[in-house]
Amino acid sequence: MSDVSARHVKDLREKTGAGFMDCKTALRESGGDFEGAVRYLRERGLAAAAKKAGRATAEGIVGSYIHAGGKIGVLIEVNCETDFVARTDDFQAFVRNLAMQVAAARPLYVSREEIPAAELERERAIYAAQAAQSGKPEQVVAKMVDGKIDKYVAEVCLLDQDYVKEPGKAVRQVVTDAIAKLGENISVRRFVRFQLGEGIEEASGDNGAAKL
Repeated sequence: MSDVSARHVKDLREKTGAGFMDCKTALRESGGDFEGAVRYLRERGLAAAAKKAGRATAEGIVGSYIHAGGKIGVLIEVNCETDFVARTDDFQAFVRNLAMQVAAARPLYVSREEIPAAELERERAIYAAQAAQSGKPEQVVAKMVDGKIDKYVAEVCLLDQDYVKEPGKAVRQVVTDAIAKLGENISVRRFVRFQLGEGIEEASGDNGAAKL
C-alpha cells in the first residue's frame, strides 16, 4: 500500500496514541488493515510508549561519561517517573549510553525546539542562497532547503541524531524503546559536553597573552 489516507492515520493515532509517522508506517506495513496496524504498533511497543509520553517525569539521574583518557567528559540529566526506575541497572545503562552519544556525536541541543529561531533562519538563508544557484523551480528549491534544514537538525540535536551504537536508528527511537521497556515516560532534559582545552586557543590567541 503506497498511499495512506490522513483519516486512517488520524483514527489510528487516536486509538493508540502513537506518533504520526509510526501510524503511517504501521498502516503501510499492514496493507491498510486497521487492526493489523494496531497490532504492528503494539508489537513494537510504540503504542504503549506514546500513551506514557504525557506523564510527568520528576525523578531520574544525572549520568556521566569520561572518554579519551579524561580529555572528553559529559554530564546528562535524564528524567523518569519514579525513583525506583531511576535506580535500575537498565535505566542507568540507558543514561550512560546517551552520555556516550553526546561525547561521540557532539550535539548542541536536546531537540529541534531548543534551536534559537535566529539560528534556524540564518541556516535557512544560507541554504536558500545555495539552492537558488541550481536554477530549479521555486517549489523544488523550497524542498531542497527544507531537506537541508532537516539534515542540519539531525546533526545538532541529540534526539534527531543517528544513534552511534545502532546506525540507522534515531536517538529519539532509542528513547521510545526505553519507555516501552521500562514502563515509564522518559525525557532527556539537558546535557553539557566538555573537551579538554576547547576554546583556550581562541581566547588567548588574539590578545597576546603568554602561553605557559
